[in-house]
Amino acid sequence: MILPTLTVTAAAQKFISRMVRFSEHPTGGFRLTVSAGGCSGYNAEFTVEPAAQAGDGELLVNGVKVFLPAESRLMLDGVTIDFADTPTRSGLTFINPNAAACGCSTSGDAAAPPAQATVSVSSITRMSSASAGH
Repeated sequence: MILPTLTVTAAAQKFISRMVRFSEHPTGGFRLTVSAGGCSGYNAEFTVEPAAQAGDGELLVNGVKVFLPAESRLMLDGVTIDFADTPTRSGLTFINPNAAACGCSTSGDAAAPPAQATVSVSSITRMSSASAGH
């Protein structure tokens, strides 16, 4: 199984670690599902799971298991995962140096930074065992 080469900043490591530590599965892992979409190139969802699902790859990030489905592994290769906590947004941010900057804005800059996507902390939902199919 090929795992992506990705960078996880200290801020993102801290967020991932806290999500797992304070979940109902503190010995489990952080499952990150990334798909194409949105202006910045990524839509992402995450949950804390007791174990990897069939087909998931597993990375160890500062001692915490991160489970990545196959599609996510492909999309995250070369990406930096960061965490932003500002008055206007809070969540994981994905920085892909290989993606083109978004061209949907008329105020775009030719020297725009690499594409970024943010997953809001407020979008986190806790899945019950019954709805998770366990």
